[in-house]
Amino acid sequence: MKRSEQRRAAVFALYQHDLTARPLSETLGRNATAMTRSLAHAAADRQDELDELIARHAVGWRLERIAPLERAIMRVALLEMLHPDAVEARTPIPPEGAIDEAVQSAKEFCGAQAPAFVNGILDAVLREVRAGAPQ
Repeated sequence: MKRSEQRRAAVFALYQHDLTARPLSETLGRNATAMTRSLAHAAADRQDELDELIARHAVGWRLERIAPLERAIMRVALLEMLHPDAVEARTPIPPEGAIDEAVQSAKEFCGAQAPAFVNGILDAVLREVRAGAPQ
């Protein structure tokens, strides 16, 4: 299974977990790869940190108003950007690659405005991190 497919599987597991409050182990399913499980669990474990970043950079938006699927996409991308060691992957994805995959997922699965929104937030976080500002 391609790494991008494993990322999407983690996103959809997080999305379902968020919507249904079912345990993440149930939303992942039995056939989830180690990378998918690692991404989903690490993003869930760091959800407060990731959501704080999303909320801080989503100017004019409350976190609750952001569509659950968009939040899940950004959580996975932010996890890989900020905590590449938390993911079971042979080679970490570069931050720009994580942003690109998140934008592609938003294009494929979300509304027309979502790709620009996702890109804007993730890019702002990346600029902040590279500038050395506190996360």
